[in-house]
Amino acid sequence: MGTDMSLNNDRKMTSVFERYLTLWVLLCIIAGILLGRFAPGVAHYLDGLAIYVNEAPVVSIPIAVCLFFMMYPIMVKIDFASVIMAGKSGRPVFLTLFINWCIKPFTMYAIAMLFLGYLFRGFIGVEATDLVRMPFGLNLPVGATHGAGTVVLVDGIRMLEIPLWRSYLAGCILLGIAPCTAMVLVWSFLSRGNDGLTLVMVAINSLTMLVLYGLLGGFLLGVGRLPVPWQALLLSIGIYVALPLVAGFFSRRWIIAAKGESWFKEKFLHVLTPVTIVALLITLVLLFSFKGEVIVNNPLTILWIAIPLFIQTVFIFALGYGLARLLRLRYEDAAPAAMIGASNHFEVAIATSTMLFGISSGAALATVVGVLIEVPVMLMLVKFCLNTQHWFGELEKV
Repeated sequence: MGTDMSLNNDRKMTSVFERYLTLWVLLCIIAGILLGRFAPGVAHYLDGLAIYVNEAPVVSIPIAVCLFFMMYPIMVKIDFASVIMAGKSGRPVFLTLFINWCIKPFTMYAIAMLFLGYLFRGFIGVEATDLVRMPFGLNLPVGATHGAGTVVLVDGIRMLEIPLWRSYLAGCILLGIAPCTAMVLVWSFLSRGNDGLTLVMVAINSLTMLVLYGLLGGFLLGVGRLPVPWQALLLSIGIYVALPLVAGFFSRRWIIAAKGESWFKEKFLHVLTPVTIVALLITLVLLFSFKGEVIVNNPLTILWIAIPLFIQTVFIFALGYGLARLLRLRYEDAAPAAMIGASNHFEVAIATSTMLFGISSGAALATVVGVLIEVPVMLMLVKFCLNTQHWFGELEKV
C-alpha cells in the first residue's frame, strides 16, 4: 500500500485542456457572447438543425454530435467486465450509490429551491420569465396553464412561459441527478485514489443512470411545477448515455481484439484524450451565443446560480467523505467514493436541458454554470483529500 502511494506522488494533470479547463470555459463564454451579438444567425442556424416531432425541435443535431464525442472517450475506457469485481469492494460502491441516488438529487432540489426560489428570487427578478419548450405530445391551446407555466405563441411555435428562477431550478435538478462519470477519473487520479475502483463505480453509475435518471428527473421537475417531458427524458438517456455506452463497449472489444490492449491504451486512448473537452467547449460556445444578452444585462446571474451549486458540491463531498471514514474505508477508496458524488455529469445535464427546455433556456445556462465552477471547486476538494490522508492511515490494513 505504501509503495503504491509513493509511486503516485507525482500525479498531476498532464493535459493542457484539463489543467486550464476553467480558462477555456471562460473563453467560450466570451466567444459565445460575441457570436450571439455579432453573428446571431449562425447559432440560430445550428440550433435549427434538429430532429422534429410534431413540428417542434426535439433533438439538436449539433448538440447530439458534440455530446457523443464528449461521452464516447469516457465509455470506451471502461471495462464493463470489471463490474463483477464490485462485490470485492462492496462498501465504497454501496456508499457512492447511496449518496448519488438516495441523497444528492433531493439535497440539490432543496438547496436550489431555498436560494433561487427564496433568498435570490428578488435579485433574479420576481417577474422575470423564461421561454421553454412544450413537452412533445402535450397539445395545449395558447393561454392554457401547465404547472407554473403559461402557453404562449412565439414565432408561430407554442412554448411555455415560466418564472426565470424555476428555469434555473430545472437546470440545477438535472445536474443533481447526474453523478459524474467523466472528470471524476481525473479527480480520483489527482487525489491518489484507487483508479480501478473508480472505473468500476463509473461503470455502475452509467448503468444506473439508464434507469434512475429519467425517473428522478421527472419526479423532481414535477415537484418543482416544471414541465415533465417523460418521452424526452427517456430519449435523452437513450441518445446521450446508452448510445455512447454501447458504442464504447463494442468498439473497445473490437479494437483490443484487432490491435491488442497495449495499442488500445497507449495509442488509441491517447488520441481521444482532448476530444471530450473540445466537444464540450464547442457546445458551450453554442449555449452562450444564446444566453449572452441575459448575462450582459445581469452579470450576477452566474453568481446566483453558482452559490447553491457550490454549497451542494461541498455538502455532498463532506457527507461522502465523512461516511467513508465511519465505514472505515481505506483512503484510496474513500477519496473517489466522495468525489464521484460531489462532481456532476455536466455533459449529460447540458444535453438534457437543451433537449427538454431549449438551448436558449435558463435551465441550459444553469447546467453551464455547473461546468464553470466544477474545476476550481473539485481541485479545492482534491487538495483537501491530499491534506487529510492521515485520517484514514490507521485503516489501511482493515
